[in-house]
Amino acid sequence: TLQLSTEDTELMLLSPATKLTAVLCSASALAGPRRQALAFALQKSSNNALLYRRPAAHLLSRSQQPRNILHMSTSSSLIQEQVPNRVALLQFPVSHSKETNIQTATDYINEAASKGAKLIVLPEIWNGPYATAAFPEYAEILPNIGDDLSAMDDDFNNSSCPSFDLLRRKAMEHNMYIVGGSIAENDDDKIYNTCMCIGPDGELLAKHRKVHLFDIDVPGGIRFKESDTLTGGSTVSVFDAGEPFGKIGVGICYDIRFPELAMCMIQRGCRMLIYPGAFNLTTGPAHWELLQRGRAVDGQCFVLTASPARVEAPSADDKENSNSSKYPHYTAWGHSTVVSPWGDVLAKCDEKPGIVVYDLDMGKVEEMRQGIPTSNQKRGDLYTFEDRTA
Repeated sequence: TLQLSTEDTELMLLSPATKLTAVLCSASALAGPRRQALAFALQKSSNNALLYRRPAAHLLSRSQQPRNILHMSTSSSLIQEQVPNRVALLQFPVSHSKETNIQTATDYINEAASKGAKLIVLPEIWNGPYATAAFPEYAEILPNIGDDLSAMDDDFNNSSCPSFDLLRRKAMEHNMYIVGGSIAENDDDKIYNTCMCIGPDGELLAKHRKVHLFDIDVPGGIRFKESDTLTGGSTVSVFDAGEPFGKIGVGICYDIRFPELAMCMIQRGCRMLIYPGAFNLTTGPAHWELLQRGRAVDGQCFVLTASPARVEAPSADDKENSNSSKYPHYTAWGHSTVVSPWGDVLAKCDEKPGIVVYDLDMGKVEEMRQGIPTSNQKRGDLYTFEDRTA
C-alpha cells in the first residue's frame, strides 16, 4: 500500500492479486519520487479499478470545472486511449437546476471518456430532484427505438429532450456506449422513469421504463410512493453492445429487488446487468450491495450500479438553501459499484462525487457458468419460469 498526504482527491486501485490497494493523495502531492512510485504501482497492477474523486466542493463555477482528477502520468492533461472493456460509473451530485445538472453530466462524461471508458453509466434521475411532485416538471418527451433522430442534430437549442440530446451527442463524440441513468419521461400525459441506452453511432439501442415502482413505507425509516406520479413500464430491456461486453440488461433502482426480471434478461443472453439507482439512507446500507451481489450470483454475470452522489439536506438554519426548493429533499446512499459473477465487489466508491473506472474481464462470466452450470441443472419437473414478453 502506498499512502501520500491526503487533502481533497482520492484514487483507489483494486487488483485481483492484491485484493485492495488504496492510494490517498492530493494533486499537489504528486510530484517527483511520489508520482513515480504511484505510476510504478499502477503499472504493476493488472485489471485495475480506479476511483476518481471529485473535490468536496463539487458545485464550482463554470470557469473552475472540470477540476483535474488524479492522472497516472506527470501530465495533468493526459487523455488515455479508449480501452474496449473499460466501464465508468458516474456518481455526481444532482441539484434543482436542470441546466446545472446537464452541465455536471457533461463534465463527468468528458472526464470518463478521457480515462478511456468504452461504456459509461449515469445515475437514476440525474437531471432533477428525486421527488414525485417534481417528475412532471422535469419530464422530457423522449424518442422511441427506431425513430429517425437525424432531425435532432440541427435542433439542439430547441430540443424537447435536452437531457437525451446531450447523451446522444456525447456517445457519438466519444465513440462510446452510454447507459443514460434515468430521467422523467412524459408520454401522452403519462410520466415514466426512463433509461435511454445509446450506441457510439447515436442509435437508441434500448429504452427501459422502470417496471417496479418504488412504493414503500418503512416504519421509522422512509415513506415514498412513486405511483403517485409515475406509471410503470412493461418491457424487459436488453441491448447488444458487441464484443467484449455482449448483451446487457437494464433495470432501474427498485427493479433490482425482483430476481424474476433479472432472470428474464439472463435468459435472453445477457452477460451484464446494469441498474442506475438512488437507494436511500434506510434501504441503502441494508440492501444496496446485498441485492447487487445476489443478482450477480443468480445470473452468473457482472452487475453495475450508478447512484447520485449524496447531497445532505440543508439545516434548519440554512435558510438560503432550505427555502430554495419547493420539493422535499431526498438523500441518496451513493456507493456506485461493480460486482463480479462470483459475487465479489470489484470496485465501489463511497457517498461522495466520483467516477469508478474498471476493466471488465468478460471471460469470468463463462468461467463461472461452466464451473457452476446452474442454467443446465434446473428442475423443469418441479418448477417453471416464463418470460411473457419474449
